[in-house]
Amino acid sequence: MIKLAIAALAALFLTSCVEAQSYSGSYAGIEPIPGSITYGGQPRTKLRKAPIGSTLHNNFYGPYGERIEETYMVMPDRSLKLVARRRGFIGFPFDD
Repeated sequence: MIKLAIAALAALFLTSCVEAQSYSGSYAGIEPIPGSITYGGQPRTKLRKAPIGSTLHNNFYGPYGERIEETYMVMPDRSLKLVARRRGFIGFPFDD
């Protein structure tokens, strides 16, 4: 009985360590914010020479002066999908 209780507590502890996010496909569904390349829709120009699946980065400053770095992936239809966002303040490294 004690082993079962310990196993249940260990499982509860491990599941609390997992970050809860809603996933869309294999990447988190991150919404664009002002300053994002895809804020307000996809860009008008398509990336014709970029290989499908390649990534590109966009750096800008947020409304509170924080540095924001976004990572986009080129999809098969040549649109961009926002796959990651990191924030950090001027003079401080990005927080992960």
